[in-house]
Amino acid sequence: MADMSLPKTANANDRISFGLTLMVLSVLLSPLIDIFAKLAIATVPSAQITAVRFILQVVFILPIVLVRGSLFDLTWRKTGLHALRGGLLVVTMLSFITTLKVMEVADAIAIFFVEPIILTILGSIFLKETIGWRRYTACAVGFLGALLVIQPSMQEVGLIALLPIVAAFGLAVFLLVTRMVAQNEDPWSMQFHAGIWGGLFCLVLLWLGEGSGSDVFDPVWPAGNAWLYLLGVGVTATISGVLGVYAYRSAPASVLAPLQYLEIVSATIFGWLVFGHLPDALKWLGISIIIGSGLYIIWRERRVDKTASIAPVSPAI
Repeated sequence: MADMSLPKTANANDRISFGLTLMVLSVLLSPLIDIFAKLAIATVPSAQITAVRFILQVVFILPIVLVRGSLFDLTWRKTGLHALRGGLLVVTMLSFITTLKVMEVADAIAIFFVEPIILTILGSIFLKETIGWRRYTACAVGFLGALLVIQPSMQEVGLIALLPIVAAFGLAVFLLVTRMVAQNEDPWSMQFHAGIWGGLFCLVLLWLGEGSGSDVFDPVWPAGNAWLYLLGVGVTATISGVLGVYAYRSAPASVLAPLQYLEIVSATIFGWLVFGHLPDALKWLGISIIIGSGLYIIWRERRVDKTASIAPVSPAI
């Protein structure tokens, strides 16, 4: 795959503008992953959709890591961390995709966007990052916004409306573990090995669930358009993820992080075009509060110069 990065001789403004462009494309495309997953989950178990996504991720990234020569740069410690990251991604994706069976894409993504809030709190606990009262207050307000989205959703679909919170927690822990690995490892190799382990865990779950009748773990042979939906999940996840990788190589995370909230806008648009769904007034209020809280946390991160703790919310690869 051609390297989309600008030459090192390009000035800083050009690189930042290039990174911003790639990030916008990534977050506008990312909800298509969930649109295809919601279409597929009508007939295909969520664990199977998750497995296909991991398998296609590995297939698409394998040529890149072979060219970069980073495929076999492993130690037992790295292998264990890769397995942990893969397992956390399985929890994240399985929880979120299962939610899409009964919830609208925009609602689920809005709840999922409490992830930066959870990451901020976990960072203060486990990484001893200094978090002032302002950011703790923003976290509390953000959770209140999530409750405004969750409460009517729980009335409609039950406790499954809490699964995006589980997914957000899984991703937050995944990002904490990623910080432990990312200092000395090629990012493409990290994504490849996470995909390998994630795929293996999903295949084990499908093997254990075969014949159980579970709409989460019992595998089926896809029929008709389900094949296209599964392919759509893998292809859009890979493209969005690649765009995100090169965006973060071209511009600082603190500059790009606010753009991730465009994903809620594009998810709403795609959800309306495909499923005819728009959030009601109460959910819009909750979404606005979540976005406002997240943007404030990012702004405070920039003020204290902790850009390393800001990460893209959606594990598109």
